[in-house]
Formats: sequence, structure tokens, C-alpha cells
Amino acid sequence: MPIKNITSYLVENGGLTLTEVAALEPFLKAGSFKKGERLLKEGDICRDTIFVEKGLLRTYTLDEAGKEHIVQFAPENWFTGDRGSIYFNDPAYFSIEAIEDTEAVFVNDDFINKASEMSETFRQFNKKLLHNHIRQLQKRINLLLSASAEKRYLTFITQYPDLLLRVPQWMIASYLGMTPESLSRVRKELAAKNFKPY
Repeated sequence: MPIKNITSYLVENGGLTLTEVAALEPFLKAGSFKKGERLLKEGDICRDTIFVEKGLLRTYTLDEAGKEHIVQFAPENWFTGDRGSIYFNDPAYFSIEAIEDTEAVFVNDDFINKASEMSETFRQFNKKLLHNHIRQLQKRINLLLSASAEKRYLTFITQYPDLLLRVPQWMIASYLGMTPESLSRVRKELAAKNFKPY
């Protein structure tokens, strides 16, 4: 399976050259997954960060009642994974599943370490990427704790502008921390204000 997108991503954003990416390719593992197939199961050990070449993933957890709570969507050129499991070798808190047929690339610590040795630019890029991930998680926590349902939905549209037609409404509701009925009400209220998300 080709790894075209991650190569372009690393060259354009990570400061690596095509030659360096080619040298690091043995540390990348590609895989194809059918819609509904799990890439990670809660309780297993997550060994790699996952980059989406093509398709769409969701990262989610189950509460004690068996209800799903989606914490992230990962469309093309996004990363996902269970960082606590990757870096502390803890059992994964989350499961990761393909919402669409998906082609993914698995990026392990060996790749990160070798790339960091090769390129100071990549080392700084990776550091910034990690801090940006933390920043986004903090923003998400703040939205879930304090923002109105409408604000959460509008933020979702800004963050994931191409997913409204790719993701079932119940999954969007789960991500936003509301019921499908509440999401439907928010959409109707916005429609009444002549708001058009797409």
C-alpha cells in the first residue's frame, strides 16, 4: 500500500527530505481496514500512533453502562492513538474503529527517534505537534464543561468541516456530549436562523 500522504505531510510539515523519509520507511507499517473494523481494542496495548492516509477513524470509549463516547475523529492526514498506552505501556482506555474503509500508516517510537536524530526541524515539529494535541484536548474539555450545545456544534463544524456528510448524526452527538435529539434541536434552531453549515 502506498504511503503517499504521510510522505507529503512529513516533507511539507515535518522538515524531512524525500531521501530521509525513504530511509525511515522501514519504520512505518501500512494497513487497510474495512468499515467497522477495529484497529485498537480498549484494554490492549497501543504500540503506534496512527496516521490516516485515506478514510476515517473514530476513537471512543465505553462507560460502565456500555454507552459510547467518541473523543476524536481522524480523517485524512490526521493522527490518532492512545497516548497513555503508547508512552506508558498502559492498557488502552480507547478503542479505534474505521467509520469508512481506511488506509492507515502506523508510526512507532523508532520512527520518531530516528527522524529526530536526522532533523532538528522534525524534532521541533514533533514537540509542537504534541503540545498542540494537548492544547486541543484542553479546549475540548472546556467546551464540554462550559459551552452551550450550539457553541459545541459550531466548533465541531469549524474543526471537522468535511465530516457532516460522512459521519452518522448519532456519532456527532456522541462526540459533542449530547443526545441525538438535542443535536437535532440545535440543527433546527440554527436552520431557523438561516445558518448553512455546508
